Formats: sequence, C-alpha cells, structure tokens
Amino acid sequence: MTMVLSTVLMLAAGLGTAGPANAETISQTGPNATAAVGQEEKDLRTECAAHPEAKTRKGWVKSRFETCVHQPVTLKLVDDKRRLRGELWFDLWILGFSYDGSRRVDYTSSIENIRTKAVAGENPATWKIEQNFSHTINASASGPNPQMTKPAVTTRSENIAQWTAKPFWQLNYTSPDTGKLDPVNTQVVFGMITLGMRVSSPTAVPWTDPVMAYSSVRFDYAGPTAGKHKGTVFAEARVELVMSLKDPAVDQSARHILDAQQLPERTFPSWAGKAVPGATEPLHRLIDKDKQEKNREKAIATCNDVWGDYKGTRLQCDEYPFASTKEGAAAPGNRFWPGSSTEPAMRQAAESSTKCSP
Repeated sequence: MTMVLSTVLMLAAGLGTAGPANAETISQTGPNATAAVGQEEKDLRTECAAHPEAKTRKGWVKSRFETCVHQPVTLKLVDDKRRLRGELWFDLWILGFSYDGSRRVDYTSSIENIRTKAVAGENPATWKIEQNFSHTINASASGPNPQMTKPAVTTRSENIAQWTAKPFWQLNYTSPDTGKLDPVNTQVVFGMITLGMRVSSPTAVPWTDPVMAYSSVRFDYAGPTAGKHKGTVFAEARVELVMSLKDPAVDQSARHILDAQQLPERTFPSWAGKAVPGATEPLHRLIDKDKQEKNREKAIATCNDVWGDYKGTRLQCDEYPFASTKEGAAAPGNRFWPGSSTEPAMRQAAESSTKCSP
C-alpha cells in the first residue's frame, strides 16, 4: 500500500467548440502553427493537449514549475443592432514556466489555427485580435512591500494576417531579490497574472473577455538554511510526499503518518473530534529555528508522558506534522501525533521535503 502525504509548502468563459459547422464556407487564414518553440515547450504542449483541465481559465497546473492553457475558442461578431457580421475560431495556447533558483516566471502565448466566416461585405482582414496581460499582488498573503516587475510589453493588438505570420510571443515577470534572508522581510510575493482579450471590427461591437486565463505564482526566498532556498512556483500546484507501507526503510513512518491522517482517534494527545492536518489541509514551511525547536520540545514532552523516558533505546519521537512546519506540535490546538519509531528516515524525509526550493 502506498500512502500519499500532502505537503504543500507555502515557501502555496463563454468558450465554445472550435471549428466551423460547414468547412466549405470558411476562409483559412493560416495553417496550424507549430514552429518557433523549444523542445521543453513542445513536450508540455503534447501533455497539455491530453488534459481537459487545460481548457479552463486556470489551465492545467502540471507541477510547481509548469502550467498550460489550451482553449479552442469560437465567437460571433455582431454590429450595434445585433446583426451578425462574422464568426471567428482560433486556438489559444499559454505555456508557463517557473524556476527553482530564480525569482522569475515565463509565459509563451499564442493564437493559432485562425479561421473566419464573414457575411457579404465584411472583410476579416480588418479584424483585430488583442491580448492584454496584467498582474495583481496579494499583499495580505505576501511579505512586506511585495513587488513584481512586469515585461516591457504586455499588450499585443494585431490583425489576423499578423497573428498568422507570428502566432507566438513571450512575457516574463520577475520579483526583486535582495540576495539575503531578512527576518523582517521574507520576500514572499503572491501574484496573479491575468490574460484579457478583445476582438474588434470596424463594423462590429468589440468582443471582450477580461479573464480568458489566469496564473497564480509565488516568488519566494527562504534563505540558505532551507537548502534550495529561492525560486518561483505556480502556487496552485499540489505537492506531495509519497511513502509506502511496503518500504522497510520508512514503513514505520508511513504507518505513523497514515494513523495521524486517517485514524486520529488512535493518536496522542487524545481528544474528541481531533483531526491532524496534512491530508486535505496543506502543511506550511517553517524556517524559524527557534519555532522548530519549540515544536520538537512539545512533541518530546508528549512522548515522555505517553511512553516514559526512552533515552538509551533505539526509539525516536518522530512527530507529525513535522517540526519544520507551521502546523507542528507547538501550533495551537494540539493537532499533532508524536509517535515513536526506530527509523531516522521519517525526520530526514520531513527535513528534506520542507527544505526543498519553494
């Protein structure tokens, strides 16, 4: 049996089906665009196309470092009297990459496979497609004075021929890095990057969608004490530590955590309605050494109360949630389980996972 332990560490549209009903009445403004992307992007595109989540505004969040949107879009252009002027189909792609070791996130956006259908007298060559990227900062979740630096160009508005000739463009967002860990300013910045779109014609009312897609990112800096200590992640990615009950190196630790998550009534301290975080509630990284030590001290005190003095034995007080998380033993509520085991692996796994890059 393999158990999955959630360790998410907070180092934390009016679209239709693309394609015309009658292909004979459609003008094709360009072929499917597949050039001008690197191998990493090609690989992500291939995976993205197979995931239904990619069609949503949030897209498919593959990992902390990769995300993508692939939306087939269809829309109608009408004039101010609601008379149809034409129809437009295209594929929207956004590939996102964040980095371990750099406070930066990159996006490649493209509009591909553009097709049009116009009424008599309407010229699709005059239609324009606009993409506008904007960003906001969640100040309440960020450290003091959070900052993001946007790209020099965040808007692209061109006609169909121009998009067909050059479907791709790139944007990168960064956050200042002071280069050192400041207890007063953790340099954690939670940001939201949003794509809005607009399609216009000289004879039609513009079509707009202010939130075609969005991406939640976190710029982080934990200091050298946390190993790989800085970087950028996609904040909605789920991070898990997987341990197996069949692995003799960690089977005791796996059982200990499984009991804490699924059978809290077996754990100490015992109280009615106890629930231990980590399965559905994410754990959050703690880099304050003093607070980590307080977590350990409380866990050890509980171990001594339950099992007596275990000095001189091979037993260890392997607390869960880990001492290096904000949900550790010293957190309010006594929602922890300081079980004993003979494995050093549990603490090592906990420390290594919580010291991973953001």
